[in-house]
Amino acid sequence: MNPNQEQIQNMYRTMVSIRHFEETVKREFGKGIIPGFVHLYVGEEASAMGVCMNLNDIDTIASNHRGHGHCIAKGCDTTIMMKELYGKKDGICGGKGGSMHIADLSKGMLGANGIVGGGTPLILGAALTYKTKKMPNVSVGFFGDGASNQGSIAESMNMASVLNLPAVFVCEDNGFAESTGSSYGVAGSLVERGNAFGLRTAKVDGTDFFAVYETAKEIIDSSRNGEGPALIHVETNRVYGHFEGDAITYRTDEEAEDIKMNKDPLKIFKAKVTEAGLLEKSQLEEIDKESKKKIKQAIIESKEAAFPKEADLLTDVYINY
Repeated sequence: MNPNQEQIQNMYRTMVSIRHFEETVKREFGKGIIPGFVHLYVGEEASAMGVCMNLNDIDTIASNHRGHGHCIAKGCDTTIMMKELYGKKDGICGGKGGSMHIADLSKGMLGANGIVGGGTPLILGAALTYKTKKMPNVSVGFFGDGASNQGSIAESMNMASVLNLPAVFVCEDNGFAESTGSSYGVAGSLVERGNAFGLRTAKVDGTDFFAVYETAKEIIDSSRNGEGPALIHVETNRVYGHFEGDAITYRTDEEAEDIKMNKDPLKIFKAKVTEAGLLEKSQLEEIDKESKKKIKQAIIESKEAAFPKEADLLTDVYINY
């Protein structure tokens, strides 16, 4: 990968936007302002960005309950995303979806999903459309190590292989399915599971954006060119608990500190680009400031925005043909 300065700045801008969005949501949720549950993506930013940077607006993705990072990496607007989390009418889903069902079809984001393993089957329909219409596009399904044990994932991989679809499965293995370690709860190898279904497979360090990007590029380009479905096993880390309010009794303080200090994808990215002389530290700091300002404004607008009215409850229920 030989990016220019503008591209590198955009990479960092998107990843840091995910970080600031999530850290802000954490604070606001703690105040009791944001309804429902939130599941934060902090520590996994390089995975979403490394994959989605290889996609365009027509390519589609499906997410899981931890979907904010995927949305932002796919190009969704952070202000209307924030309004959605606040349940406001101008939210990205009219205030009806909230955190776990956030979506934007105009950006190819088919939606987050509160059902474990429920989002990945959606990519098969999009991928089948691309194949049938001979479109040079792919559909990507993100799921976690916990969801890897769901029958829906196995069924999706099987169907994608049988129909030779341009579908890419991305397992973000952050070490825990809620509070159960993947080292205990996931038998065998996720890569070998993909191989068993005839998928092309790859395993990558999810803390390294450039490694994820290069791996995803090779896999996605091959699927675009008719080589069928594939699986990427991304080893990453979840900084916070499964959900906000999780006591995290299943992980030691030393493990948590090691993740923050030594496995932070943003720190690793900054070290790589500054040591290589691709960007100055001051340029990264300026992007940080711009991002924080943008997310702060999103909070202000979200708090001021109107809630849906009673009449809005019956919209978006049925499709009128």
